[in-house]
Amino acid sequence: MAEEYGPDLITVLDDDGNEHQFELLDAIETDDGRYVALLPVIDDPAEMVESDGELIILEVGEENGEETLVPIESDEMFDNIAAIFEERLADLFEIEEMETPGTDEEA
Repeated sequence: MAEEYGPDLITVLDDDGNEHQFELLDAIETDDGRYVALLPVIDDPAEMVESDGELIILEVGEENGEETLVPIESDEMFDNIAAIFEERLADLFEIEEMETPGTDEEA
């Protein structure tokens, strides 16, 4: 019997104890750590239309023997990991190149 396809959903608790549901799009492991690319799950069609569909990239950490998801502290590390995910996910999703602030030339 064939398995049904379904998104890989995870629930994350924020610092205030609120639950947020995300679709796990990809996960990678580098010499520096493990990282995940998540997309917020939005059930309300009106909110979905207004959403920018931005990926959320977090580092997988460990606290008291349990896995936790934490923000990537270093901007340089975040940019490197985001570039890896962008390359890996570009074929699956229409990903526009990220513009770096301050790179527009003014005449």
